[in-house]
Amino acid sequence: MAIVFFGTPSFAVPPLERLIAAGEDVALVVTRPDRVGGRGHRLMSPEVKRVAGEHGLSVVQPEDLRSREFIDSLHAIAPEFAVVAAYGGILPVDVLRIPSRGCINVHASLLPRYRGAAPVQRAIMAGDRKTGVTTMLMDEGLDTGDILLQREVEITDEDDALSLSERLSLVGAELLIETLKGLRAGEITPMPQVGEPTYAPPLRKEEGLIDWSMPARVIFNRIRGLYPWPCAYTFINGKVLKILKAEVLKGEGPPGKIVRREKGELVVATPEGLLRIIRLQMEGRRPMETKAFLQGLGRELKEGDRFGVQDS
Repeated sequence: MAIVFFGTPSFAVPPLERLIAAGEDVALVVTRPDRVGGRGHRLMSPEVKRVAGEHGLSVVQPEDLRSREFIDSLHAIAPEFAVVAAYGGILPVDVLRIPSRGCINVHASLLPRYRGAAPVQRAIMAGDRKTGVTTMLMDEGLDTGDILLQREVEITDEDDALSLSERLSLVGAELLIETLKGLRAGEITPMPQVGEPTYAPPLRKEEGLIDWSMPARVIFNRIRGLYPWPCAYTFINGKVLKILKAEVLKGEGPPGKIVRREKGELVVATPEGLLRIIRLQMEGRRPMETKAFLQGLGRELKEGDRFGVQDS
């Protein structure tokens, strides 16, 4: 009745911890190799590796899932299930065939909507009002396997990709346990995905560049969907300015024009709606609230200045 768990970022932590709390035999945790990152360009371990270590679980970080050594180690475990939650890589057929009862993926969307690597971010950027979590039996395709269970989750204006991912992860952890119990009891029948699929490709840094000719609501959704990476950004006086949090107000004006700069407020126009900037980050500086920014780094900004101009 052993389980092999595949996961890497913080999204995968609640499902792993829930398996442990439920008394499941997590025989092996597979996560991505350590990578250089952060401001100090230091070697960073995946969140799942840290948590697995705290619980005394065996952890491997293979560079190649097709290696004979790794495949043999899985055969030696002879797992009942493999569980995958945001692993960050495609499992080869040789791995998919090893668990006696299949590989279960915890995917952060209502499949077949948003197959792929960035379902949480893409849902917010599209302005969706709901998303959810799907548990599915994995096959060779990209999130194309039969659905086991699904649960809807509301998307609010207060959500960004970080907060929504955290909520979906907790929902996914509970759904995973329900799925395992249901499969073992013979109470779940895998069902083919129905409907036209949509896709959620990986985010690219250049997607963060704000087009101020877009409606404020569209920009607002991109700001939320691209936080905490790569973040929506613009230019002011030739410098990059990341916009981390904002809200939509009524009104309109020339694209990117600062129409209000008073009492700690910074409001920028679009052809359809205004955007009040709440939290931002100038290049090379720490994130800060707009009021503090205007009293310091942004004290030279004035009404009538335009965002989006790269040359100073």
